[in-house]
Amino acid sequence: MFENNAICKLLKIQYPIFQGGMAWIGTAELSSAVSNAGGLGLIGAGHMPPDILRKEILKCKSWTDKPFGVNIMLMSPFVKEVMQVVVEERVPVVTTGAGNPGEYVPALKEIGTKVIPVVASVALAKRLVKSGADAVIAEGCESGGHIGEISTMPLVPQVVDAVDVPVIAAGGFADSRGIVAAFALGASAIQMGTRFVLSKECIAHPNYKNLVLKAKDRSTVVTGRTTGHPARVIANKLTRTYLEMEAKGASVEELEKLGEGALHKATHGGDVENGSVMIGQISGMLDDIKSVKEIIDDIVNGIAPVVTNVQRNYV
Repeated sequence: MFENNAICKLLKIQYPIFQGGMAWIGTAELSSAVSNAGGLGLIGAGHMPPDILRKEILKCKSWTDKPFGVNIMLMSPFVKEVMQVVVEERVPVVTTGAGNPGEYVPALKEIGTKVIPVVASVALAKRLVKSGADAVIAEGCESGGHIGEISTMPLVPQVVDAVDVPVIAAGGFADSRGIVAAFALGASAIQMGTRFVLSKECIAHPNYKNLVLKAKDRSTVVTGRTTGHPARVIANKLTRTYLEMEAKGASVEELEKLGEGALHKATHGGDVENGSVMIGQISGMLDDIKSVKEIIDDIVNGIAPVVTNVQRNYV
């Protein structure tokens, strides 16, 4: 299975399933578990200082001998130092967000690292492929955390048609039905963040996980549209205050101050009313916590029945 899959061949992984590079909770514990289970685990560098990231990379290397990656936010104040750490540690895969990784591509390619940026539009996908991207992650606005404006269903096939590298679909994936749908849209793999939050290996605070378990189809909202950096989160006291301030024309500085440290407050402190619970719309269909291996095995083993159902309806 997946012997001919473009992403599996490119990255030498067993299954075409990426873990989203989630800041604060995409740690070595989660990323190594995903890689060991046959997917691609990603350490979420976020705004990590370089020394902390190096420790996470070394832990991941000690816990898995499979390929893994680091997700780097190009808006990070430590981006140059973080990129240097990634090069020095010869990380097999780098995914990037919030910018163009072009200036870093030569150094990464020199050590054989595969560069896979997250894109939210066709234009950005085409530009980054010209910059040397080995593949792209087309992320729809159903995703948790920072998002674009286009949803997954229209975005993925347009990106697939526009570039000549493999495409990973992200935003709204959590089960076998999702991965089959992604293949139908032309993608070679899926990326999941929210589903892996509800894993035993994820270090997110129990309050964070419990709020995700309780989520319904309309539990998430998008904040930050006026700042140019919209983010999907679960509605709570913080989001109500944030959206009220946005509606009244609060400045970017005021809004950034309100959100400062809010993600860590929720992921590690467990304050899910005053903290930021970044999670995707798919949370409404999740109601259990499993090991990473169980999550991935369930998806892979469920593909054949889904395909059979598609064929039955087609005939």
